[in-house]
Amino acid sequence: MSDRSKPYYSVRTGKNPAAALDLPILRQMFLVVYKELYRGGYFDESFGSRCVDAGDIPGTLGSDIEGVMFVKLRKSSLWPVGEKIVNYSEDDLFDVIEFLFDHIAKPVDGHYHPYNDCGMHWSTFNRVEGQNEFRERVNRLLSDYAEGCSLSERGEIFDAPASGMETLIEADLPAHDPLNVEGRVQTAVEKFRRHRASLEDRRDALRDLADVLEFLRPQIRGVLLSKDESDLFNIANNFGIRHHNQLQKTNYDQPIWYSWIFYYYLATIHACLRLLKKQPDQDRTHAG
Repeated sequence: MSDRSKPYYSVRTGKNPAAALDLPILRQMFLVVYKELYRGGYFDESFGSRCVDAGDIPGTLGSDIEGVMFVKLRKSSLWPVGEKIVNYSEDDLFDVIEFLFDHIAKPVDGHYHPYNDCGMHWSTFNRVEGQNEFRERVNRLLSDYAEGCSLSERGEIFDAPASGMETLIEADLPAHDPLNVEGRVQTAVEKFRRHRASLEDRRDALRDLADVLEFLRPQIRGVLLSKDESDLFNIANNFGIRHHNQLQKTNYDQPIWYSWIFYYYLATIHACLRLLKKQPDQDRTHAG
């Protein structure tokens, strides 16, 4: 039987009020996912397991998981998850999800201990496969929580991208300049999408993208029309993104406009780098 990923009737038709998850429902549904993975041995490598003969067998994190979580997360009373989750705040839940992502590994090989039906003792694990499965299952829940969130490939929770922009967010930039382009763009994307990012955080992200475009400006003159080039920088300079003066326009709906500018700049950087990549090497040199 396949793992059905599309929603069932009442959710699909908007007749189920639980379709949009609030925090208590999200906690309950995540606990179902966590327990299934825990029973399946996905946390045995890190958290250890129990044997009817040997007793508790520590994992790579040792025998004091609560202590490890306290050191890593700077919070107490989060472990064991099954008992404490009912009191988790949103921040607690997201911290634990990210922590579990870092310490999950899919069991691959081991042996079955038949005495008293003890069960499997796993010895070989695949962390990447475990993280991919965890991320896929958690994201099915996070996508329906609040305005939508997602767990990234690096195990960090971000706000979901605007509808239709998922491909742009996930797309890799063409290799160009890791320090001045790719790295700065990645930082800007993470800063803009960070869950509950402030308007100042988002404005900083827009400045970062504008700085990347400024860095590329001498090169992109050859691939953009002069008016397009001018419009790119007019947006940043005249809408209170990069500079501050009395001539700037600031009386606009910032959340809406910041989102538009962010995706516009990000798409432009992608397009310009792809156009530059098509040009001969001698046409891609830095000006002056």
